[in-house]
Amino acid sequence: MKLVVCIVHNRDRNRLNDELVKAGFKFTVIGSTGGFLREGNTTLLCGVEDEEVSGLKELVNVNCCSRDQIVNTIPYEGSQSVGFIPSPVTVPVGGAVVFVLEVSEFVRF
Repeated sequence: MKLVVCIVHNRDRNRLNDELVKAGFKFTVIGSTGGFLREGNTTLLCGVEDEEVSGLKELVNVNCCSRDQIVNTIPYEGSQSVGFIPSPVTVPVGGAVVFVLEVSEFVRF
């Protein structure tokens, strides 16, 4: 058995949730925040049998797309920002990060 941890952008959350339910996966949703852009993410925890991992990863791949976003650079808090002129940069956002972990025991009460 595996524990699959999927971190997805909030824009992709609803579509992925719907597809996972249609495919019969059971999962837990946890709200999270990304560190770099401080935008909303969703973390999904899904316990699956070993042979179901590839199907789950394929659903995540199809339903979570990466996109470019323009953001203004801002100085870190506490740093000297005198004379700082922010300039927009393009950064990739979205997509998904998936961790597959071995589960030594699973119990449902």
